[in-house]
Amino acid sequence: MIRSITLALGIALVAGLPFIAGNLYYLHIATMIGVYWVLIATLNLLVGFTGTLSVGHVGLLAVGAYAFCILAGTFGWNPYLALLAGGVICALLGLLLGLPSLRLPGFYFAMLTLAFGLIVSELALAEQWLTNGSVGLQAPEFPAPFNTPHGLYWLVVGIGGFITWMTWNLARFMWGRAMVALRDSTVAAQSVAVPIYRTKLIVFVFSGFSAGLAGGLYATSQSYITPDAFVVNVGIYFFVAIIIGGRGLILGPFVGAAVLAALPALVGPLAKYGTFFYGLVLLVVVLVIPGGFGELIGGLAARLRQAPHKHTSVVPDLEKLRHAITHAHDYGNARAGVALEAEKVTRRFGGLVAVDAVSLELRPGEVHGLIGPNGSGKTTLLNLISGYYSVDGGAIRLGTRELTGTGVQPRARLGIARTFQTPKLVRALSVLDNAMLGGWPDVRSGFMETAFAGPRPRREEREIRARARAMLEGIGLGDVLGRRAEVLEHTAQRFLEIARALTMRPDFILLDEPAGGLTTAEIATLGDIIGVIRDAGIGVLLVEHHTDFVFRTCDRVTTLNLGRIIAHGLPKDVSRDPEVVRVYLGA
Repeated sequence: MIRSITLALGIALVAGLPFIAGNLYYLHIATMIGVYWVLIATLNLLVGFTGTLSVGHVGLLAVGAYAFCILAGTFGWNPYLALLAGGVICALLGLLLGLPSLRLPGFYFAMLTLAFGLIVSELALAEQWLTNGSVGLQAPEFPAPFNTPHGLYWLVVGIGGFITWMTWNLARFMWGRAMVALRDSTVAAQSVAVPIYRTKLIVFVFSGFSAGLAGGLYATSQSYITPDAFVVNVGIYFFVAIIIGGRGLILGPFVGAAVLAALPALVGPLAKYGTFFYGLVLLVVVLVIPGGFGELIGGLAARLRQAPHKHTSVVPDLEKLRHAITHAHDYGNARAGVALEAEKVTRRFGGLVAVDAVSLELRPGEVHGLIGPNGSGKTTLLNLISGYYSVDGGAIRLGTRELTGTGVQPRARLGIARTFQTPKLVRALSVLDNAMLGGWPDVRSGFMETAFAGPRPRREEREIRARARAMLEGIGLGDVLGRRAEVLEHTAQRFLEIARALTMRPDFILLDEPAGGLTTAEIATLGDIIGVIRDAGIGVLLVEHHTDFVFRTCDRVTTLNLGRIIAHGLPKDVSRDPEVVRVYLGA
């Protein structure tokens, strides 16, 4: 509630500032800030939240501006309909541009968007029959009451406020957590079934739509447009505004847009050095406050809210954890006795055979240990089972369901969760938000449904939050729910990963060296947690170097060496196997 009131007061203050000044020039600057904000608000979702670099949105702005002028001016369309049509055209361009290019690494995608901006600028100059070339086009006005400077300003504020409300909804629900996960830890996002390519494409299309709206508003605010108005520098300006304001913050980039738009007026006679001042501001921000002004303010506020940092003591409440697990989900595959099976799987890296025809069966309600010397293929096998690697031979099955050709996300949706040797957390998110990411497989709300804060995303938010909180309290992290994951001690990070996996309501959990870096007492606590998980009917595959821990925790143990199984069976039998003693346990 406080956040909402603060946001509303902030928007009201910004909307009223030009009238306090009582100057039409300042009103025009404020209008331009609002126009740019319509574009930057959703570009921030793309750049700041998903980490996808786009520096060519000026091309979409130009298309929106020309579409508005041509449709409303040349063909006489209603200006509001022409404005929406420009947004739709740019959304379709975003779809056509993103479909083939969003699979490219970030740098190449940024260069492709830059090339798109250059192409649009050149076409606007060359296709005189459509754009009137260098002479340009006159922009029509909106009907009353938006045909005056004050009226246009309020129209821009209204559209900008609506777009901001949509982005705020996306940021505060599950889609926001998923986007930040894409930016900070793609591996973590994959592990909880976030569709990486599809999410980026949807955000890119949405940002294209708002860029088209901004183009129409820009055209009418300038009264006249020419190709010179859409040079590459303008696209870089949008990107710089996000960096200055603070990426991943809803109102942070607004600060950047306001600073950069108002800078020419502030420097007065030195306006011709505007690019120099832009560069200077960016340099100062990157060197002094790399997170931007928004993150600086947010960090100070967080420090005021939170108690001084103390050591995180993880003391699980096993009964509460047992209750949270058993009430979170009736594990369908586990209850039906469906096993997760790797049958003679093989994986090669060049001439190296990392896993050689290995077969392994993980049953519901058992802990299956996987041990072996370094380089024996343990983690590779985990990556094959969870879908991070494809198999060169053999098959992966969940009961009778063939998983061999599927990736990580489909397997996560089928109830296969995992942790990692080095915890893969989303460092910028809180402990609770990290655990809530595990609820993504249950999200059925679409992107636009979430943007409009419909009843289903609200219901999913409540349910997933309650489940994640229960898991965290049971596992011993209930006192640090609001703390950022990056400040947690190693033990807490380990247990947070397990809590996130449990929030997925899995049938099977693959634990990759969860005892690494833990003390003897903490390892004992980990064993108790694994016991609770097993008792709930979940299958656990435990990869670990602490053999004493493995032999007292696991129901069955498989030993690998040089990618092959050398022993398999009960812990007491494997621990005495001569080959296991020779290659791994020692005499």
